[in-house]
Amino acid sequence: MGFPSFFSDVPPIAVHDRLAEFLGAAAGGIIEYRYVDAVKLAGHSCPTVAGAYLLTCRALAALYPDELPERGEIQVDFRGAQQDGVVGVMAAVVGLITGAAGIGGFKGIAGHFARRKLLAFEELDLPGEIRFARRDSGASLTAALHLEQVAADPRSAPLLQRLLAGERDPVVAEVFATLWQDRVRRILVDHFDDPKLVSLT
Repeated sequence: MGFPSFFSDVPPIAVHDRLAEFLGAAAGGIIEYRYVDAVKLAGHSCPTVAGAYLLTCRALAALYPDELPERGEIQVDFRGAQQDGVVGVMAAVVGLITGAAGIGGFKGIAGHFARRKLLAFEELDLPGEIRFARRDSGASLTAALHLEQVAADPRSAPLLQRLLAGERDPVVAEVFATLWQDRVRRILVDHFDDPKLVSLT
């Protein structure tokens, strides 16, 4: 299975999952997520998937500065509707890492470990795109993503249009894919710690 080599350069996100520990699914309940896991979930690698991964990493680091984030213990609210734009894609990645799920999520075991209803949409009062809240302490923050800070290569858009119009030139396809993933690389590697990409409130 081949992925772009830079995927392995993206910092991982480690979390503690009480359910995984309880059921013996992960030693000590510690699970490490990598960007490739988000790609496998989404089925593709793009700035939105990369941005959701980066934003979640930043938010969890701020909410849990001295300990591992508690997967399944975080409420996540989106300002947008799930079907709007890229909200659903971002929610899938955020849910993967935080364990937050909507009505179809895990209902728990005898009142414990529930993840259902930890993911909500159309919270119009949010000052940012997404709110992350710890269920134990109530500490919360809102996060917004600013992918315009890492511009696409100007050659990408016309190449994309040519391919969508039916052009089958493999050279054009390869150049487009390379440029596309290069922007993802710049977001996740070159700008991983860039404060301009993610604002936290």
